[in-house]
Amino acid sequence: MELTLPTAVGVAPKCRHCGDDLTLKLIDLGASPVANDYVDPANYMRAEPFYPLETFVCRECRLAQTRDLLAASEIFRADYAYFSSHSTSWLEHARSYVEVVTERFKLGPASRHVEIASNDGYLLQYSLQKGISCLGVEPCESVALAARAKGIETRVEFFGRGSATLLREEGWSADLVTANNVLAHVPDINDFVGGVKILLAPEGVATFEVQHLLTLMQRHQFDTIYHEHFSYLSLIAGLRIFARAGLRVFDVELPETHGGSIRFFVCHEGASHAESPNVADVLARERAYGLHEDAIYMAWNEQVKETKRALLELLTALKRDNKKIVAYGAPAKGVTLLNYCGVRTDFLDFTVDRAPSKQGRYMPGVRIPILPPEAIFEARPDYVLILPWNIKNEIKAQIAEIRNWGGRFIVPVPKATIED
Repeated sequence: MELTLPTAVGVAPKCRHCGDDLTLKLIDLGASPVANDYVDPANYMRAEPFYPLETFVCRECRLAQTRDLLAASEIFRADYAYFSSHSTSWLEHARSYVEVVTERFKLGPASRHVEIASNDGYLLQYSLQKGISCLGVEPCESVALAARAKGIETRVEFFGRGSATLLREEGWSADLVTANNVLAHVPDINDFVGGVKILLAPEGVATFEVQHLLTLMQRHQFDTIYHEHFSYLSLIAGLRIFARAGLRVFDVELPETHGGSIRFFVCHEGASHAESPNVADVLARERAYGLHEDAIYMAWNEQVKETKRALLELLTALKRDNKKIVAYGAPAKGVTLLNYCGVRTDFLDFTVDRAPSKQGRYMPGVRIPILPPEAIFEARPDYVLILPWNIKNEIKAQIAEIRNWGGRFIVPVPKATIED
């Protein structure tokens, strides 16, 4: 008997960059809640919205992207719960970045540094210490207030061509624009990049750091796909996006942050910055993997399913052996992982997180309670599942004491593994 499955009603989505029809699906992760919408105890008995979490790849420009279902203003609200400064490794990454770029591009007290999506001032604090004029642009009031408390001037607004024009008129033509982990978060990517073009000084430099689609796929990091991320960048796609705005990629780096990122160094088309050999090298790597063709995207779907099966098999075997398992962290990626894999309190007693804004609440969808880190030492679990696996070494150091009672760690991707 031949089965005919029902198809979803609706028009095929359009590429957010070039407008082409999106007909190549990278992954379908089912229905998922908004990643940072942590559930308060008062709302525990209420339903929460779930939305289809699908990612497509544009056959024309090769930008990977989710289907538009939520406006950015519905996600990045005044009560946004992610504070960058809670990660010591991320703070060190920010400090190191400021040291390198200020030296490389000769920035000093006469320079202007603007960070877009500046969060709680985790990065601009280091430029401020060097006497550089700093401005943060951050749409979420909760983290913007924390940045202001550090003495960092911060505008609470979304960034685009309109806001960039006003900032330039106020004298904020920038020698350095930093955009860390925000290019993936904007639904209108052309307006955002076009705003950087307006704000950037004639010989200024803009850096965009975002998770690299190449390593995301190579390492099966499907859990970094969630409703807060609208796009997933490669150099192949980035070159087109920046060129359309009149900008030029003159260098790229591949830092290991967030499990493998790409940092674009961008300037005006006519600026004097010489192109680094890194551009051709990274482009060759992406083409060698096949990011310019359809086949690799079509094969990835099954690889992700196998990653899910491996995690569930491991957790099931441990629970059948009467082992106590908890989790560490309440990151956005953990929401995708737990909801896609169906991991709830039947597997995990609770999770913990250092952010007070998350403690005493529940993970979206799966409703796993979020406790302070001290709860691990009270419960003395046999295993701790590390949800923010990109900082696993930092977490292992923070709770190294679990080894005293034989506790071990589980890292879920690229394949579920037990580590000491």
